[in-house]
Amino acid sequence: MEPTEQLAVIVPMLTGVVGRIKPVQLANQTPCAAFTVQGVLDHMIGGARAFAPAFRGEQPPDPAPARADRAAHPVTEFRQAMVELLDAVNAPGALDRTVAAPFGEVPGSVFARFVAFDGLIHGWDLASATGQAYDPPLEVVVAVDGFAREAVTPEMRDGDTFAPETEAPAGAGALERLVAFSGRSV
Repeated sequence: MEPTEQLAVIVPMLTGVVGRIKPVQLANQTPCAAFTVQGVLDHMIGGARAFAPAFRGEQPPDPAPARADRAAHPVTEFRQAMVELLDAVNAPGALDRTVAAPFGEVPGSVFARFVAFDGLIHGWDLASATGQAYDPPLEVVVAVDGFAREAVTPEMRDGDTFAPETEAPAGAGALERLVAFSGRSV
């Protein structure tokens, strides 16, 4: 499954989860140890805005300063950032470009798969932290899992990029096993 196909499923799912988050839930802690719900949203918005230009072959903009005037719920900002990212990944030549990722330069096709992995897992984080159902299609989970298990190196498990793998409970499904692989407790 191509990364563009994965993202075509994951991004709308993410947007749906984010659209159902109540403002009071923004301070909830997520299974991603470093982030609250608001923190995951900020991370994803910032990442989308930084990497969309890279997929288009442009220089990323300077990071936007934290906004004190941000609306109580960043759903519109999130949607816009995800649309821009999805458009950029689907732009001509996007998957052939080299992208400067946080862990080094990689082909766009590889980085798009990391974006799918990140989005799938953070969708689970957000849904878990806000009491929502999250049931991505099995074929997407299997495709992302196959990539992640080949691409995530021990050096990436520094606690910032990825935490050490945890053990999934007996009888865990494909998504829970992938979540545990990402370093979260299931």
